[in-house]
Amino acid sequence: MYSGSSDGEGHEASAQRKIPSPSSMLWVRNLRRFIGSGAGLGSEALMELETKRILFDIFKEKQQKSAEAGTIPSFYKRKPEEGSISNRVQRLAKYRFLKKQSDLLLNADDLDAMWVCLRENCVIDDATGAEKMNYEDFCHIASVCTEQIGPKCRRFFSPSNFMKFEKDESGRIAILPFYLYVMRTVSLTQARIDMSELDEDSDGFLQSYEMEAYIKGLIPNLAQLRDMPSAFVQMYCRIAAHKFFFFCDPHRRGKACIKKILLSNCLQELMELHQESEEEVTDTEQAENWFSLTSAQRICDMFLALDKDMNGTLSKQELREYADGTLTDIFIERAFDEHVRRGKTGVGNAREMDFESFLDFVLALENKDTPEGLTYLFRCLDLQGRGYLTTADIHSLFRDVHQKWIEGGNYELCIEDVRDEIWDMVKPVDPLRITLSDLLGCKQGGTVASMLIDVRGFWAHDNRENLLQEEEEPEEE
Repeated sequence: MYSGSSDGEGHEASAQRKIPSPSSMLWVRNLRRFIGSGAGLGSEALMELETKRILFDIFKEKQQKSAEAGTIPSFYKRKPEEGSISNRVQRLAKYRFLKKQSDLLLNADDLDAMWVCLRENCVIDDATGAEKMNYEDFCHIASVCTEQIGPKCRRFFSPSNFMKFEKDESGRIAILPFYLYVMRTVSLTQARIDMSELDEDSDGFLQSYEMEAYIKGLIPNLAQLRDMPSAFVQMYCRIAAHKFFFFCDPHRRGKACIKKILLSNCLQELMELHQESEEEVTDTEQAENWFSLTSAQRICDMFLALDKDMNGTLSKQELREYADGTLTDIFIERAFDEHVRRGKTGVGNAREMDFESFLDFVLALENKDTPEGLTYLFRCLDLQGRGYLTTADIHSLFRDVHQKWIEGGNYELCIEDVRDEIWDMVKPVDPLRITLSDLLGCKQGGTVASMLIDVRGFWAHDNRENLLQEEEEPEEE
């Protein structure tokens, strides 16, 4: 017998067998092919498809480069282009970070309040009269300062900071060194923030024009430079910035590390101009500070006086008049060979020294005892470019000094005796040669260099005992 349910099931089974799969249908295949080509998609769908394709290509390219590079890490990262989104994000992040760091600094009122708090809560040492505090006082002052100034001063009152200072037999430290430490930390942090704001590419280095901009911004706050003529500001910044690069850019890459600038003596010397001198200071004393207005004007006047033909550069003949002509001819020749670039100025093969090279020259001669100054001079003394000096080199160098010595009406001397004296002063590791390391290690490298390049330097060494006695006599009076 036939039943309705069985007829229905049979028809359904028959229908399922007759319906083909979607992938086998021609219209489905055509539709998929049409969508895959992107011809039937809207603009948003096309953009999404194109984005996926580009990202996939980038992913495949990175995978291929990673496979080719193996385990070699990436050491170069291209800086974002000016005006790009990456560049704008970097600038915004840098601005916010520096502003946050600046807000955490103590201002002048905060420092004054801290000093008052230190003096009110310290004890007087009966023996010396110095104001001191023990660790309990230190913690109490920290609490008081935090209440009056805010939490930003709390970091200075850490146990590690207390242990940095010299303690007496009772375990107390003087409040003045601690306060000076706080002031110096605040000053250096502010300097770093100011320099970082001028660091356009945020690589931790300052180029010459960025350093000049930093110094120009300091001038209104430096008491001894406030009266500087406006026409001289640009030249002053150029001269002042050059000392930073002489000492902080030894490889002459045209940029100086900010950390190295902050730790250098140059910045400390520049900050000395903050102090207003109550007593009258002589021109000689002011000239000892490279960053003083007197010193900068002295450098300019010196260069203009040597530049006889007024062409903005110095020839060898003009430079021979430096320091009243006491420098030897062979040293002048070597200075041009090693430190003046060929073809930059002058006609034909003639070399002439520009103002920047002249600043290097003056800095080296005025800082002969520093590693940077002695390195500059050693390249001139190394006649053969071998990295060391032999007895023959010493003889050749001192021959010109000896000639000027005799022309000045001094007594006759033996070059071999001077050579032996130099060897005794340096005490080189290799008894047959003197290296730069030997000159730096003997602590008399500047004196040796002066003896070999400047007749006045040799005279000062020869009369050192008389000069020392003359210096001691005014002190006794």
